[in-house]
Amino acid sequence: MLKSNKLGYFFSSDKKLYQAIKNIFGYYPGNIHIYKLALRHRSATTKKVNGVRLNNERLEYLGDAILSAVIADYLFKSFPYENEGFLTEMRSKIVSRISLNKLSLKLGLQHLIRAGSDPSSKAKSAGGDAFEALVGALYLDKGYRCTRKIIISRIVGVHFDIEQLIVSEISYKSKLNEWAQKEKRNVVFKVEEEIGEKHKKLYVVAIEIDGEIISRSQDFSIKGAENLAAEKAWAVLQDRLEKV
Repeated sequence: MLKSNKLGYFFSSDKKLYQAIKNIFGYYPGNIHIYKLALRHRSATTKKVNGVRLNNERLEYLGDAILSAVIADYLFKSFPYENEGFLTEMRSKIVSRISLNKLSLKLGLQHLIRAGSDPSSKAKSAGGDAFEALVGALYLDKGYRCTRKIIISRIVGVHFDIEQLIVSEISYKSKLNEWAQKEKRNVVFKVEEEIGEKHKKLYVVAIEIDGEIISRSQDFSIKGAENLAAEKAWAVLQDRLEKV
């Protein structure tokens, strides 16, 4: 299998992409066309005759689910005595939009993404989206077992410091902004009131999502009030998602 894939590399006009995928995942692609689609941003969308949109959004959807499942499985087996909350938080740290965007830069995906002139192609999330789409392509090309092995050995094992992630704290403000960016929602942090004077001043911050006030909190710094309000807002969102 691998021999035939390498043979395809030698006779392909996509040698650069073949080699890039080999450098990232350790395998030459079997079906190079899936990986090319994974790197096509929606701003460079093309359509088939039947109207199907050709970009990486469907592969991103698939890769998001596969990546989440692989990381959940990996953490479940790596930390047999930790509770659900710990596992959920660790998974969030690995697959968060900020984390995947940073990973995409380390992998050099910005040089491989095919994008149009639409401003959305310059969004910070484009790299993370492309990585998830590549995971979707890898899954379709190699299957789940091989994909799991590659993600754990070539991605988690090389690019993530698990011990450091354990002690790092989650910024709920970052999580909220990541979610909003991915879901194309508008989040506003608004200082509604300042109570007191000088060093004793208390700041009241409200968070609006698409014009709806989701949470309020107060603290003796704007940053502190924002983080507290973001944690409340995140809890509200999780509660709503569970009820869907």
